[in-house]
Amino acid sequence: MKLNLPKNKLRFPKFRFDKHIPIILILLVVIGLGFYFFNTKTTSLQNLITSITSEKDKNLEELQKIAKELEDLKNQDQLKRNDELQKEIQNIEKTYDKAVSIYESLLDLKDNTNKTSELDELFSKSLSYLADRDYSSASTTLDTLATKIKEEEVKVASTFKIPENVPVQNAPPGSGYSRQQVQTEAGTFLVNIIAADLSSTKVIIDTASDSDCSNDCPTLPLATYVSRNGAYAGIHGAYACPSEYPSCAGKTNSFDLLIMNKDKYYFNSSNNVYSNNPAVIFGNGWIRFVAHASEWGRDTGVDGVLSNFPLLVYNSGIKYSEPGDNKMSIKSSRGFVANKGNTVYVGVVFNATVADSAKVMKALGMENAINLDGGGSTALWYQGGYKAGPGRNLTNTILFLKK
Repeated sequence: MKLNLPKNKLRFPKFRFDKHIPIILILLVVIGLGFYFFNTKTTSLQNLITSITSEKDKNLEELQKIAKELEDLKNQDQLKRNDELQKEIQNIEKTYDKAVSIYESLLDLKDNTNKTSELDELFSKSLSYLADRDYSSASTTLDTLATKIKEEEVKVASTFKIPENVPVQNAPPGSGYSRQQVQTEAGTFLVNIIAADLSSTKVIIDTASDSDCSNDCPTLPLATYVSRNGAYAGIHGAYACPSEYPSCAGKTNSFDLLIMNKDKYYFNSSNNVYSNNPAVIFGNGWIRFVAHASEWGRDTGVDGVLSNFPLLVYNSGIKYSEPGDNKMSIKSSRGFVANKGNTVYVGVVFNATVADSAKVMKALGMENAINLDGGGSTALWYQGGYKAGPGRNLTNTILFLKK
């Protein structure tokens, strides 16, 4: 007997084309290309930074060699130091000092532009002349370089543009953070500013070092200072001597201004007894500015004390208008701490000289204001992120904490 079994046919599932597949494929391609270009750009930027850093280190090493040679000559037996040798020392010393000053101006320029390859070459050339003791050629090359640096500073300043969407506002914020244009008789300036009422905010000074430090002093990023204190805002503090400056050899990252940090330690107390530099004192619910730090004792009952210079505005009047040293007359980022009543302000004026910054403080109606560090040290933080910078690591900072 023959059984007729049913014939089972293998059925394959029908392929149904999903209309989302092309979109997903396109997104994957776009993400892949984006990742590729991001990596390429990152690598390129890292190479550029390495190149610039290498060039700076090379020039700094050459300057250090020349400084060592000068020191060796100075230490020779006085009986052997005839007129010819004395003249040699004077030539090296004079040209070396000029080279150091111009090198630091070049470093300051690099804070604002990376288009300095021609200037770097000129500086290297001047060092070669100096190493060969061709002082005339070295001096002439340095003079040419100084002129070109000035020209580039003017060029960079003239190309600085304030974004059109930043509002013009000559009144400071009542509280919180603001990015605004401030109009003055010297022009219009971009200002990033943070305001805090001292009834609800405590202001402290934090330092990387626990006590006085004269050389190779510790530094930290502003973000670290903010994090370890639970601050909601902060700014770079008083001047320090950057490690990359040849003139700071033997005193790198040190500062000699009067500061009382959060631990109630007064830095540089003995050498500021007769200080003519201004200072700001932060108390519990109040703020005070003094024209001279010598007017202030060593009271540890306050929250913080910081001295810096120059005094920009005092009792609602401009106190600074002179160019000061060359670094103060360059258009750069200028930090400030100021007050209007019981409200404290910290912030940055961009593309400004120190005299410009004083005019901005006056236009904002500040009662008192002191200039802070700036340039390559610029760093401003507000509620979770940088609003300016960060530049180099810092030795001291001003921080805002909620009470």
